[in-house]
Amino acid sequence: MTEPRRGEPIYPLQNILFIVVSAVSRGADDFAAIAKFGRTKKDWFAKHLDLSAGIPSHDRFNATLAHIRPAEFEKCLLNWITSLQEISDGQIVAIDGKTLRRSYDKASGKSAIHMVSARATANHISLGQVVVDAKSNEITAIPKLLELIEISGALVAIDRAPSRWLGRGCQTEIAAKIVDAKADYRLAAKGNQPTLYEGLVAFFNDHLEDDFARYPVRRFETEENAHGREDLRNYLICPVSEDLPDAGRWKNLKAIGIAINNTIRDGTMCIAIRYYILSRYLSGRRFADAVRSHWGVENNLHWQLDVTFDEDQSRFRKGHADTNFSILRRTALSPLKNESTAKVGIKNKRLTAGWDEVYFGKVLFGK
Repeated sequence: MTEPRRGEPIYPLQNILFIVVSAVSRGADDFAAIAKFGRTKKDWFAKHLDLSAGIPSHDRFNATLAHIRPAEFEKCLLNWITSLQEISDGQIVAIDGKTLRRSYDKASGKSAIHMVSARATANHISLGQVVVDAKSNEITAIPKLLELIEISGALVAIDRAPSRWLGRGCQTEIAAKIVDAKADYRLAAKGNQPTLYEGLVAFFNDHLEDDFARYPVRRFETEENAHGREDLRNYLICPVSEDLPDAGRWKNLKAIGIAINNTIRDGTMCIAIRYYILSRYLSGRRFADAVRSHWGVENNLHWQLDVTFDEDQSRFRKGHADTNFSILRRTALSPLKNESTAKVGIKNKRLTAGWDEVYFGKVLFGK
């Protein structure tokens, strides 16, 4: 980490970072809470740090995080997380976006922060995130993110990012970057690629009529009943058709897929259909996993950040503090999820870490 402070700082940078990471993992959601936690647990921190200068004030924590370079901070935290939990080869890396609603500052004219993040879905590890440039119409956030993270051997899934984050000229560039990084892609086909999208619709409508009697297909089906709702999901993947319109623009395009979701609630059926392009002809089950990966991002990441870490209510606006605190939350979530001895939800794991120093040692040090 580059020391962001001038002169001779009173508090070592490693002290500030260790206390911040520990406090956020154990229930602190703002700088006042971090400082209070540091003072309350001073004896515990003294076992790991030189606290001859004492515990910093909340203003000192705030000022330091406001000046730390987010890219460096994130790299250090990722190195820590991956030292606790290896990222398995061939797993799905889901890329998705989220807005930090309360980061908007009317007084200074600062826009709300839009983050694009990458997450290894099997290990629940946040691999990286970048801030979307609010002044740019042709979004470059995802290509930039792909340059920052290691994705070789992975299947990169991009699904529900808003179309303004995936400009027409940007999607084919993203596909090429993924292939060049020795990875595979699973991209959702949407209306902002009309020629490709209409070609996929026509292809699947034609072959669904005779249940693919004329064309090879791999299938997978799931059925779930929960919360008064019945879901029947069908996943079908085929080798790319030679006459698929616009196929030549996509590097290494090998397969096309469709996901059909039939939902029955209160006696009413709703059908949702989504289309995909892929650089590998996967098994039906693997294709289903790649499609469902984004539900995990929405349910396991965004929902947890809002409910457990109260992210949507965060009002940090000074310098890089909002971005760095967002990185902190995502990082803190990973070891809490991967700690398996406490048979409770993430919110209660976080509370337990705050109460029980032995348990927090398992979270923080992986043992």
